[in-house]
Amino acid sequence: MKKIEAIIKPFKLDEVKEALQDIGLQGITVTEAKGFGRQKGQTELYRGAEYVVDFLPKVKVEIVLGEDMVEKAIEAIQNSAKTGRIGDGKIFVSTIENAIRIRTGETGQDAI
Repeated sequence: MKKIEAIIKPFKLDEVKEALQDIGLQGITVTEAKGFGRQKGQTELYRGAEYVVDFLPKVKVEIVLGEDMVEKAIEAIQNSAKTGRIGDGKIFVSTIENAIRIRTGETGQDAI
């Protein structure tokens, strides 16, 4: 099992969700986040004063899935979240040792 964490622009969430549903994934977790990468935030102008916004709004999408679906999921996220501009985000993939469904006690692949 693998866990995919994708940090994306908030307005791309619906497109990413639909792309993941199209490949057959049904469970995702979404968290509102703030952060910055190479762009180091941005400069804003408010009432004539310039100030730096260090933390930009982002959305973190988390998915746990079988290894057979990882490449399809990564491709779906990349294609749907990409704008071609700085700040499009990142995708992280990590290994999950086990999963347990609380309601039924199912474990491993059956739990996801």
